[in-house]
Amino acid sequence: MAGTAAVVSIGIAAETASAQAPGPAGTAAGTTVTNTAQASYSVNGVQQSVASNAVSFVVDRKVNLTVTTNQPANTEVAIGQTAAVTTFRVTNNTNGTQDFVLTASQLPIQNLFAGDNFDVTNVKVFVDSNTNGTYDPGVDIGTYIDELAADQSAVVFIVGDVPNVQSASLAGITLIAQVAAGGSATVQGAPLAPSVALNDDAVVDVVFADNDSDGLGPDIANNGQGRASLAYEITTRDVALRVDKTQIVVSDPVSGLVAPKAIPGAVVQYCLTVSNGTLLTPANNVNLTDLVPANTTYQPGSIVIGVPGVQPICTVAGFVANDDGTPIAGTTFTGGYDSTARRVTATIPTLLGGTAVAASFRVTIN
Repeated sequence: MAGTAAVVSIGIAAETASAQAPGPAGTAAGTTVTNTAQASYSVNGVQQSVASNAVSFVVDRKVNLTVTTNQPANTEVAIGQTAAVTTFRVTNNTNGTQDFVLTASQLPIQNLFAGDNFDVTNVKVFVDSNTNGTYDPGVDIGTYIDELAADQSAVVFIVGDVPNVQSASLAGITLIAQVAAGGSATVQGAPLAPSVALNDDAVVDVVFADNDSDGLGPDIANNGQGRASLAYEITTRDVALRVDKTQIVVSDPVSGLVAPKAIPGAVVQYCLTVSNGTLLTPANNVNLTDLVPANTTYQPGSIVIGVPGVQPICTVAGFVANDDGTPIAGTTFTGGYDSTARRVTATIPTLLGGTAVAASFRVTIN
């Protein structure tokens, strides 16, 4: 009797829980990859098969990111400028959705800018919320990157004030982004830490893969951080600021408003017009001061600040200032009168290049 013959071949079948092709960041962390072997054989010409047990593992988190500048050159600023902006871009190269903790540093060892001789103040970091690439005060208010998908990027702004110091020349500033845990759309995730234990097939381990150290700054390869640097560069130290003063007799106690004369009891209006002739460069904290002349008395509540008019009208749509120097409702202007010093003041926080503002006040001739 002829002996039986068995022929055996073994194949392997693999399946993954991923429903789409991975992007450049790779297969998404947490994806389960399952593997099963198949053995086929024949006995006396009869085909048979048997399956092995299934084995599986989850894809671990390969942490990586890129931080770059998002503007062609340093930010040009003027001395005393407020809310000056530098712009960066953070890209999530991790194979998962992540948060990113954002900080700004002005340490020279991180900025590496020759000539760095001052720091900006009131430094804040904001995320571009409407993706228009431009910092919008009051709109871009997020301070960390929330739930950034793999292979996606976000624009980040560092905003700071330039001190009013004539020796200021250059201020380097660095954005540092730290990969953090994702998963919540309302709470900032904690910075990730690399897994140190042996690989666990059922656990999503964390592996830092940000090999971005350039050997110059303090950034260390595989630390879950990325950074990029820019500078605030003083390019304008002065503007073509001009102040013009005019006066007009408004009324007198004899003629009233018709051809009034400068007699005792007459009201005289002084008009100060300040203009910035340097286009694209604002003048900040413009303070106008004028002493009430001798032989006259300041007329309470007569300070008005607004758009310059045409004489005899000093201001158009002007705002009446408070003599005590408190803020004027509906505007950023302030004004005041110091009765001891007999001094009138008007303050314009920002006078844009190519614009002008007028301020007027009135006195009575003694």
